[in-house]
Amino acid sequence: MVKSGAADSNIFGFPEYEGQTEFFPDGEAALSEGVGYAVVLGFGGFFSLFTTAIVLIDYYFGGTKFTSEQFNCAGRSIKTGLTASVIVSQWTWAATLLQSSNVAYKFGVSGPFWYASGATIQVLLFGILAIEVKRKAPTCHTILEIIEARWGKAAHMVFLFFCLLTNIIVTAMLLLGGAAVVNALTGVDLNAAAFLIPIGVILYTAAGGLKATFLASYIHTTIIFAALCIFMFQIYATHEDLGSPSEVYQKLRRVEEEHPVEDNRDGSYLTMLSRGGFIFGIINVVGNFGTVFVDQSYWQSAIAAKPSCTYKGYLLGGLCWFAIPFTLATALGLGAVALDLPLTADEAGAGLVPPATAVHLMGKGGAVLILVMLFMAVTSTGSAELIAVSSLLSYDVYRTYFNPKATGADIIRVSRYIVVIWGCAMGGLAIGLQELGLNLGWVYLAMGVLIGSAVIPIAFCLTWSKCSRYGAIAGALIGQWAGIITWLIWAKVGYEEVTVDTTGKDFPMLAGNLMSILSSGFICVVISLIYPEETNWDETRKIPMLEHDPNAALAKSGEDSYEGMTAAFAWTVKYGAGGTALLVIAWPVLALPAKVFSESYFTFWVIIAIIWGLVATAVIVVLPIYESKDQIGKILGNMLSGQFAAAEDKQRLGSSIDDSAHNPAGVVKEEEKEAAAVTEEV
Repeated sequence: MVKSGAADSNIFGFPEYEGQTEFFPDGEAALSEGVGYAVVLGFGGFFSLFTTAIVLIDYYFGGTKFTSEQFNCAGRSIKTGLTASVIVSQWTWAATLLQSSNVAYKFGVSGPFWYASGATIQVLLFGILAIEVKRKAPTCHTILEIIEARWGKAAHMVFLFFCLLTNIIVTAMLLLGGAAVVNALTGVDLNAAAFLIPIGVILYTAAGGLKATFLASYIHTTIIFAALCIFMFQIYATHEDLGSPSEVYQKLRRVEEEHPVEDNRDGSYLTMLSRGGFIFGIINVVGNFGTVFVDQSYWQSAIAAKPSCTYKGYLLGGLCWFAIPFTLATALGLGAVALDLPLTADEAGAGLVPPATAVHLMGKGGAVLILVMLFMAVTSTGSAELIAVSSLLSYDVYRTYFNPKATGADIIRVSRYIVVIWGCAMGGLAIGLQELGLNLGWVYLAMGVLIGSAVIPIAFCLTWSKCSRYGAIAGALIGQWAGIITWLIWAKVGYEEVTVDTTGKDFPMLAGNLMSILSSGFICVVISLIYPEETNWDETRKIPMLEHDPNAALAKSGEDSYEGMTAAFAWTVKYGAGGTALLVIAWPVLALPAKVFSESYFTFWVIIAIIWGLVATAVIVVLPIYESKDQIGKILGNMLSGQFAAAEDKQRLGSSIDDSAHNPAGVVKEEEKEAAAVTEEV
């Protein structure tokens, strides 16, 4: 920051100073356009081919059957480590890498903490719903199938709107942030970047479905954690300008003496006593409930997991994900402040704090690393959104309203069409938002206003037996409009006009987010108490599958049985709620007596961030490989011997798809009856 003269602030509160220069002036990108296109197209093409090859090897030599259930649900047998890796990948958006450092740049140490804790608790609590999916709807493919089975077509259409809106918002944030960084670092046109980034994921998602998405997520997440460790050690161990917590601390103190942070204790970056940070934390908590509970990709991961691995995967994934915004932003975000980088408010609002720090630290190498890191985040989450939208439109639109007799082959074909169409449409969506002048920060803060009202009704669908369709529908729709109206009125009253600028201010966003989720819950509860609809979830346990999946039924005994899942439910409620209380109450309360951090306290804070980052990296990289060692050994053995896993696997993949046409909806094969009987018993 080149700071001279009186301070002002832009719509997101980033400081603007007289005479301030740009870190990324037009025409002076750190990398050439060729590098940008090489990463976007080259990496995209390579990972598409690599991931598709792994999927095909698994099908031919690992014995995996290619059916619609496999395409959309990954065989319902994913283990803890890969489930955790997928959760980390799905939750690592462009916003995770960019916005978390932005709030560190804006609020100081409280920014990374509130970003990380405010977006971790949703994943911890979602573990409860993941167990309920296995107990109460083991054969479902989407959350909307559960809603239709329990509440009927009207509720199904209402929540279809909210689920698709969530996918649109998440997709928009992915591409807005991704395109801004590609443009800033390489000079590639914003619109071209927004359109080209999703192209690479279309091939492997269309070819391999959910399993391909999971495999790509593991690879991409591994690269993201490797880059995180590099930046972490650059800031706090090796770089000549910083290189230690002590040096970062001293430089932060010098910056805040010249330009104190508004509404922070003593104007310091080194305190949890930050009004702005706290307000952001509330907005972050509310908004991110919507993008977890209402996003089909999280339900799909729960459906795909082995029953006993659902809650373990979500709790472990949430805790490992915490390290990405917390550790990365404590490094790159605070590093940008300590280095006094000349970032303008518009650059910070567009998410360019991390790339600015990376370029200063490592030159072109840092630019390439942050570009690859961001590309991994955007494409892995983009793939999850592709398969989520594909599942919603194939099962909940095509099968529900257009072709109730659809076969497994029909579902796979339609799913692939949708993957291609939505993959191309994603770029157009981001281009449209850019033309409207909406950037990553605005969309991130507004998402809770738009989708937060669906959170409590969807959670009640599986957790409250008396919740009625009338309460759920009214809560979702009225809550959304109440949130939007409150948001706009607050902007008008507080700032005399309703514009992109005024609606992006802290208090209008806070009011709108809280009104949306709280009014929805109140309306849903009151109406359901007046007009209750009791259920024992028999309808949700009878959602039909199109093809046989032996893993859809709970086991008769052990961890994967109904009794085992009931015990796991109590355990998850205890530790999920406990983790939530620790992250959003106990930790910040314990940090408040420190007021402005001393050098030793800041060093302790940084050590926690480093240890958390290293442990999370080890878990995410090693555990999925360890759990899959038997399958990997089987595949390698079959490849070396030149033998397929089973005789039928010698056929082309398409033949198994054609065979699925002989198993129309509602027809239960003999081998399915035992599995169905177990579900019926429950």
